[in-house]
Amino acid sequence: MDIKQLRYFATIANEGQISRAARKLHMAQPPLSQQLKLLEEELGTPLFERKGRRLELTAPGKVLYKKAVMILNLLEETVMEVKETEQGLRGVLRIGSVKSGFSHLIRRIRRFREQYPMITFQLREGDSYRICELLRNRDIEIGLVRLPIEMEDVHMIHLPIEPYVAVLPKDWQIAAGPTISMKDVKDLPLLLLHRISGIGQYEMVIDECRRHGFEPNVICECPDVAMLLSLVNEGVGATIVPKSAIAINQAANIQSFDIEDSTLQSESAVIWLKDRYLSKAARHFLETFTEQAPLEPTE
Repeated sequence: MDIKQLRYFATIANEGQISRAARKLHMAQPPLSQQLKLLEEELGTPLFERKGRRLELTAPGKVLYKKAVMILNLLEETVMEVKETEQGLRGVLRIGSVKSGFSHLIRRIRRFREQYPMITFQLREGDSYRICELLRNRDIEIGLVRLPIEMEDVHMIHLPIEPYVAVLPKDWQIAAGPTISMKDVKDLPLLLLHRISGIGQYEMVIDECRRHGFEPNVICECPDVAMLLSLVNEGVGATIVPKSAIAINQAANIQSFDIEDSTLQSESAVIWLKDRYLSKAARHFLETFTEQAPLEPTE
């Protein structure tokens, strides 16, 4: 068994078909099938079973897959660390962010590029569940999420707490001043952020409404804040989102109000895996979220 066989095996597991894995690996199908056969013969057990057109891991295959991913990730991170020792600060920095928190990144990326012009960025977006998934799969090094998250194997830098605001179409006249109260929200058709999985902002808003003695009239749930604000802009309904969410999602036909009697607050954090080697670029970028260096993460 060698690294090449492990990479072949992991790719077959990810793709579910030898033909698709061969295309991804830029090789012919027969040699890939032969390598899998040799690996199974060496281990003395089948690693896949066919279910319809897909190959699914057997119990021994699942054990090998888990270890193979760990080994391949460790190899990739080791190569990165060795190269950085010689080359200095260069390469690609992969970051994932919830769209409603992207305002925390904009200026930092600009200043970072000015300081380290040899660094390029790959940015991914999604709700907090998706960002945690990308981090866990090592598709990104750093994630920016809204709390809470169901992930314990991460370091975390907490960002400043911010209030939620109500966002309405401009032609809806429900307040004379810059604030409204929760009772003003009672009869509004609401469009709420809702994660793909897990507890988050949706549950917080619902609980806040119930604390004020009413069930909200929720007409739409969506994990994408830009989509929600576009619907508000078209007059479909109102929403309640963290204040920073509207900073980069400006629309001509929306207005925002502080909610004077609400306890809703949004907590965000920058996270990274505890068991992963971070590139120099990632470590320096994380320091932009702290006043002091070197970086001292919280557990």
